[in-house]
Amino acid sequence: MEYFDLYSANRSPLGRKIMRGVPIPRGEYHIVVQVMTINHNGEVLLTQRVPEKTSGGKWECSGGCAVAGESGKEAAVRELYEETGIIAEENELSLEWTLTTDGMLRDFYVVLKDKPLSELRLQDIEVCAAKWVSFERLCEMARNGQTTRTVTRWLENRGSELLYLTNKAKRSAKLF
Repeated sequence: MEYFDLYSANRSPLGRKIMRGVPIPRGEYHIVVQVMTINHNGEVLLTQRVPEKTSGGKWECSGGCAVAGESGKEAAVRELYEETGIIAEENELSLEWTLTTDGMLRDFYVVLKDKPLSELRLQDIEVCAAKWVSFERLCEMARNGQTTRTVTRWLENRGSELLYLTNKAKRSAKLF
């Protein structure tokens, strides 16, 4: 059984945990992370959710919930590895923005990594496919309803910043 640490809206730890699947009490939150992986071609790595999961068949960036005792960055590193086999260090991730939604403190990270699709190790209980797409293709997929709401929201709120980062990745060997 997984447990999540609970926080106030301003991210102060409440000193309590809650089991996965139990409704989060109103006014309390747990940390959820999303990692957008960008390669040196300026492409974004998308993974496709298995059909059995919520939003099955939709394309997204790696992510999930921080488990009890885990920081957002630790969760982002773990989720990226579990879902794709990509190894990242915490200092390679850049926290791009946060969003507070119903019961969730959502942290959105970006990491620069080059990994051929043939070398990915997909977590078959979560992910059934992966692909690298251009920023333009990502936007098109979001408009056509092929991505999760989280990806669509990220583009709506931070699309210009992501375009900047994908263009910067094309021009440079370093994002940060």
